[in-house]
Amino acid sequence: MNYKGRTILTAVVMAAVFSGLGVRLVFLHLKPKKSTLSRIEKGRYLKVKTRGARGRILDRNGNIFATDLAARHLYVDQKFLFEAGDIHRTCAAVSKTLGLSWEETWTLLDGTKRYVSIRKYVHEKKIEALMEGDHKGLIFERAAMRSYPKGALSAHVIGFAYNSGVGGSGVELTMNSHLQGNAGLRIGKKDSRGRELYNYRTVDIEPESGADVYLTIDQMVQYFTEKALDELVENYQPEGAWAIVQDVRTGEILAMASWPTYNPSRFGRTLEEWMRNRTIHYTYEPGSTMKAMIIAAALDRGAIGPQDVFDCENGRWVYGGKALHDSHGEGLLTVADILKKSSNIGAAKIALRMGDEKVYQSLRDFGFGSRTGVNLPGEEGGILWSPKRWSKISITRLAMGHEINVTSLQMLSALSAIANDGVRMRPLMIRRVVDSSGDTVLESFPEETGRPIRPETARVMRRLLARVTQPGGTGTKAAVRGYLVAGKTGTAQKVNLEEGGYFRNKYIASFAGFLPVENPAISIMVVADNPQGAHYGGTVCAPAFRSIADQTVRYLRISPEGLPTEYVSDLETDPFKK
Repeated sequence: MNYKGRTILTAVVMAAVFSGLGVRLVFLHLKPKKSTLSRIEKGRYLKVKTRGARGRILDRNGNIFATDLAARHLYVDQKFLFEAGDIHRTCAAVSKTLGLSWEETWTLLDGTKRYVSIRKYVHEKKIEALMEGDHKGLIFERAAMRSYPKGALSAHVIGFAYNSGVGGSGVELTMNSHLQGNAGLRIGKKDSRGRELYNYRTVDIEPESGADVYLTIDQMVQYFTEKALDELVENYQPEGAWAIVQDVRTGEILAMASWPTYNPSRFGRTLEEWMRNRTIHYTYEPGSTMKAMIIAAALDRGAIGPQDVFDCENGRWVYGGKALHDSHGEGLLTVADILKKSSNIGAAKIALRMGDEKVYQSLRDFGFGSRTGVNLPGEEGGILWSPKRWSKISITRLAMGHEINVTSLQMLSALSAIANDGVRMRPLMIRRVVDSSGDTVLESFPEETGRPIRPETARVMRRLLARVTQPGGTGTKAAVRGYLVAGKTGTAQKVNLEEGGYFRNKYIASFAGFLPVENPAISIMVVADNPQGAHYGGTVCAPAFRSIADQTVRYLRISPEGLPTEYVSDLETDPFKK
């Protein structure tokens, strides 16, 4: 075929191709198939669920523990950047703003993908200059970032929330349905580049912000408590340490701290063990703090009187074929002195006066063997076996806080019942929930959960427990100047779960107490897991108790006579005040 023929053939083929395309375009625009229209509409359909701000978590006085901050996801449209932008200028600006090296930013912009994620959840204020600058190709997508202004303070109570806006632990988890709010909805159309065509928006429902949750926690009392734990840890290097402060009249938790601790903003880089709230997750044999409940129950049931005398066998007593020892040998002791000097033998003989069933029922009445019902996730119920499973010596070991597993919150709740005229209150963590309109949708009130002992027994026990912190007692280091303090020390060998029995050189040390004695306002529990250098509760934990109590009664303006608690926000002593 000559040149003229090839030219004509090429022209004919091109004419046929363009004619076919023309016919196809005519059919697409003038008489398109329903299936074609469906595919086009499906590709242009836009449906977006929008998330409102997550509610705040605040202390009882309105100090913010957790809140949402305006943030942005930073992306780059590489095609647009390379075609219309100044890549060198944009790289320099992004590097400077985000603290990246030029090489790191340049590596991200390799041109292989159209859209590249540079960084998610960047505080809006941090990238204001980028947003206002004429940087073509940069995309700023709105997002909410959870912020914890107080850092690690009260971390185990507050918990953390995932970037998806769902609570992961602590109050963030238990109150998630209130904090999360209601999602919004946007329905419309988008163009070929995925951008919304605002004129075609058919549904636009704004999201509803979550409710604010007010805790019973007091920021300052929490601060005192955590600082006291820090000092305990520095002095005795325990594997763990924790403390609780409670209002004995209402059951409200004013502070709850656990060490090791973590920053909720960096929960993804924290060891799981550090995130355990040991006050409610960790169960242990409490040791001698249990003697307070055993003696209270025996007094209440008329099995003993405060001045009844028991032979403490000079520190060694064999019962049921097993020897029981005291750390310091004593002879004849009154019930009052058995408690003051923390005699295991004396407590065991008191328990035997009651018998298995009465001891068991008394401990159940004090709340052992079941959860307290505090509004936090993962609370353990502890272990209190039925007498059917006891050996002959079990009752003598229970009297000294062995063969029973408790949480510190259970133990403090039981001691608070003695302080509160024999009335056990449910521990409260949530004070109220206020929605975005300012209406209170949930409010907690003091709730009585039992009366393990009579008021007159409680009054006697308060005076007996006050002797523990006075000269000759095991808890003298818990004494607070100007106040009469009641309490009980605890020192228990740790259970060896792998081999059975107890470790010879590992202990749980504790001190639990309340003040003022005649009209108690607050109770405090401090626990240390396997402290080094010393292991007695009166040595390791009592000083931390004193530190917390001394600062708390003065901050809350509790008089030595125990006048009604007046909660205040003392801004002059607020370490978080800017």
